[in-house]
Amino acid sequence: MKFTGTIWRPPYEASSLLLEVTAGCTHHKCKFCTLYNDLPFKFKMSPMEDIECDLQEVANTMKQWDGFQFDRAFLTGANPFVLKAERLLAIADLIRKYVPTVQTIGCFARVTDITLKPDSELSALAQAGYDGLTIGMETGDDEALHFMNKGYTSADIVEQCSRLDKVGISYNFFYLVSISGASRGEIGAKATAAVCNQLHPQLIGANMLTIYPDSELYQEIQRGNWQEESEVEKYREIRVLIENLEIPTQFAALGASNAFQLHGSLPKDKNALTATIDKIIETVGEEKLRDYRMNLRHL
Repeated sequence: MKFTGTIWRPPYEASSLLLEVTAGCTHHKCKFCTLYNDLPFKFKMSPMEDIECDLQEVANTMKQWDGFQFDRAFLTGANPFVLKAERLLAIADLIRKYVPTVQTIGCFARVTDITLKPDSELSALAQAGYDGLTIGMETGDDEALHFMNKGYTSADIVEQCSRLDKVGISYNFFYLVSISGASRGEIGAKATAAVCNQLHPQLIGANMLTIYPDSELYQEIQRGNWQEESEVEKYREIRVLIENLEIPTQFAALGASNAFQLHGSLPKDKNALTATIDKIIETVGEEKLRDYRMNLRHL
C-alpha cells in the first residue's frame, strides 16, 4: 500500500483500515503545526487508480487472514473531507467493492471543509457511510483562533457542526490545551465549553500543545509575541473545560502529547476526572511534567 510521509490517525482509529486518499493539508498555515513539514508539497490527492490498487491489495491480503475483517475505514491526510463530494462518494464505492465489511468511513476534517458542501451533499455522504469525522476545532477562543491562523471562528464551528448534526454525521473534536497562551487557558476552556455545549460531539479529545523549533509559533515566542502556559496551568485548563461541559459526551486525553491518559463519560465521570487531574497537579508537579514535554521528540 502507498503512504506518503508520516501517517497520523486518532488513537480511537487504531483498528480501522487506513487508506491514503490525500497527503498534506490544504490550509497548512496554523502557527503551531509541524505535522506535515516532512512533505515536499502542501497538499495532493491520490489518483483513484492508486486508491483502487491499495484496496485490491487489502482484499487479497484479507483472503489470507483467517476470518479477519475491517468494519471501518479511516482516510488518511490532514483533511480528506475537503475533497469534492463526488470523489468521496466514488472512494466509498471502491471501499464497498473491495472491502464490503466496512460499514463506516472516517477521516480528519477542517471546519472549512464542511462549508464547501451543501446539505444535500452532506446527506449523501452520510448515506454512503461517512461518520465519526475528527475535527481539530482546537478552541472556542476567537482571539486564539485568529492568532494561530486557523481560518475560521467559533461561530463557524457552531454553524458547520450543527449541519453535521442535522444530517446525522457524527464527529469528534480535538481540543488543543494551551492554544490561548499563558494566563488565558481558563478563558479558552470556558469559551470552548460554550461552543461544545451547543453541539453534539461524540468525543472531545484533549491534546497538549507541544512547541517545536520548526513551527511558526516558536518564532512568535522568540519575538516575544506569545507565551506558553506552564504544564500545571495546562492541567488546570483541562479541569475547567471538564467542569463547564454540560453535554453528554466522551472526554479523552489519549495521545502522546499527554503525560497522563484520561478517559471518561460525561457527566457520569466528571468528578472522577477532575479528581485525577487534581492528583496529577498535587503529586507530579511542574518539574516532572515539563521534563516529559521537553523530551517529547515527536507527536
